[in-house]
Amino acid sequence: MTVTQATQPEDRSSDVTSSDHDEAVDQGLVVDNLKYTLDGKWRDVRNYARAHMDRTDLLPDPTLSMQEARDATFAKLGELAQLDFAAAGFRPEHGGTGDVGAAITSIEMLGYADLSLMVKAGVQWGLFGGAIENLGTQRHHDRYVTDLINLDLLGCFAMTETGHGSNVQALETVATYDADSDEFVVHSTTESATKDYIGGAAQHATVASVFAQLVTGGPGEEPTGRGVHCFVVPLRDDKGNALPGVSIGDDGPKGGLAGVDNGRLRFDKVRIPRENLLNKYADVDADGTYHSPIENENRRFFTMLGTLIRGRISVAATAGAAGRKALAIATRYGLTRRQFEAPDSDNEIVIMDYLAHQRKLLPLIAKSYALNFAQNEVTEELHEVQTANPESTEGDDSFAGRQRQLESLAAGLKAMTTWHASHSINVAREACGGAGYLDENQLSIMRGDIDVFTTFEGDNTVLTQLLAKELLSAYAEDVRGLNTVGWARFIANMARDVVLEKSAARQVVQTLMDSSDEDTEESELSNRGTQIRLFRNREDHLLRTCANRLRRATEEGNDPFEVFNAAQDHLLKVGHAHMERVVLEAFIEGIEGCDSKAATELLGTVCDLYVYSALENDLDWFLMHRHISVERAKAIRRGVNDLCAQLRPHAKTLVDAFGVPEALLTVQMH
Repeated sequence: MTVTQATQPEDRSSDVTSSDHDEAVDQGLVVDNLKYTLDGKWRDVRNYARAHMDRTDLLPDPTLSMQEARDATFAKLGELAQLDFAAAGFRPEHGGTGDVGAAITSIEMLGYADLSLMVKAGVQWGLFGGAIENLGTQRHHDRYVTDLINLDLLGCFAMTETGHGSNVQALETVATYDADSDEFVVHSTTESATKDYIGGAAQHATVASVFAQLVTGGPGEEPTGRGVHCFVVPLRDDKGNALPGVSIGDDGPKGGLAGVDNGRLRFDKVRIPRENLLNKYADVDADGTYHSPIENENRRFFTMLGTLIRGRISVAATAGAAGRKALAIATRYGLTRRQFEAPDSDNEIVIMDYLAHQRKLLPLIAKSYALNFAQNEVTEELHEVQTANPESTEGDDSFAGRQRQLESLAAGLKAMTTWHASHSINVAREACGGAGYLDENQLSIMRGDIDVFTTFEGDNTVLTQLLAKELLSAYAEDVRGLNTVGWARFIANMARDVVLEKSAARQVVQTLMDSSDEDTEESELSNRGTQIRLFRNREDHLLRTCANRLRRATEEGNDPFEVFNAAQDHLLKVGHAHMERVVLEAFIEGIEGCDSKAATELLGTVCDLYVYSALENDLDWFLMHRHISVERAKAIRRGVNDLCAQLRPHAKTLVDAFGVPEALLTVQMH
């Protein structure tokens, strides 16, 4: 996409003004400076998207039938292709521009418009295209990439099965190599091997990237399972009819995302050429000999999936945008709607002036800011990792560790952001009363559309658990990929205490911690270093006690699954605590990058509200484990009220800074 360079807005925050006009001008400058800071490195891409998205016809139309909604979404997808929307996601040598950060940012912006369009674009260019790009080699890039960018080739991503969602290693679809014909035979071995909920499968996709268990054997060898690999499997002929051996079903009406044609796929001994194996990490010779540069099957599997994390990060980014939009709609409504007269007055009170209403929305706005800054960091890290020179990083253990850390962070952020978005949209709907239930105000549609975000691209509970397991085993590569039993046994055999492996040192954060008292009760709760220390202390405590709990239970001879299952709540708590700390530190870094005094001060107050509300939500834990006193707990509750009062005059400024195109914000009072 062609974009224009964004410039830092003028900072007039220290000017002295007296007129209403000058006050409005200054308020507008604060909005501009906040937006500039929130927009991050790819702000030019955001502004380009805003310019092309400021139109109401991009919103979902609830009056359309299911088929009409699918047709309308597909037509919008064609418009995106004409705007060269997808090229940033593919390397220059494959026909793209190679700007991974721009690709993530572009799809994030669709969260302000239509989540069906985001999913449709994400499946075509992110999931299907990403599989071709990252798991294939030159023969696949030459054959497919240009056509899939231009929509001359429509694909889908067939991983999930009816019987296996998150447990991808246990998929039951099998691809057996037949050396006599130089073909793979793709077969759904059971009913539960049906590929289900596959976006694009029901109507538009003509090919699929199919994940299946590869079975092959070289000369004199028995055919052997080699683990899950990805294959390009044609689905339909030129007339749209299913090819022989391919069964296609339609999932039909859903709870949301009406414009996405989710479907089911089954394969009855479908034959595909050997070249259709996406062979970056493993290949099969004509005689059936299997070879891979990664000998360990677990490591090979996780390396393969690790290249596909762009989809997970895109889901987090878009969910964050949808949550911000919902809060912008609800805040605007709250600043206009009046209810009940004030004492000794005939004027009804604006509902945003009620503390209860402020408490509904302002802490969620603060958390949205925090997650926005964290998302910016993850997008930048993904961009750097996926645009690094392969020759300079191959065999680099530190780079491999960086990739692994990114995978864990992507899992945690996806869970935290999609849960937050789902909750925020529901609260926003309630905050708008009956108006929020009207489709024309979008919130009821958004609530249905966002719901599945908490379970697709990884179930949030599983992802949070994955993050916690990685934290426990961050220092031991041997534990990566172990199943539940193997992982529990590993924990039992640990010879040293678990030490929390912090993310890359942040100088700003370290300086703040150095300026605070190690005893959190002895320093002001408004001290940023104290806030960081409270979050870190909780994380350290949870991680250490979880590891010890698992070790003791296993040493006592308990069943490995029971050991794991009994500690699952503890594991999830570890993941939640880690992400709240990481997001706080990202927020602090984001504030440091703001050049406007007025905007910086406002961001500081928003950050305080994020911290105080997070502490309030977990007061029982902090009190139970004596990390805060009863008096401090009371101060936290009072602090949330005080911070809401401080931010009430800035409510519109805060949501305007999200930069949602005006045409995509509808608030009808009726």
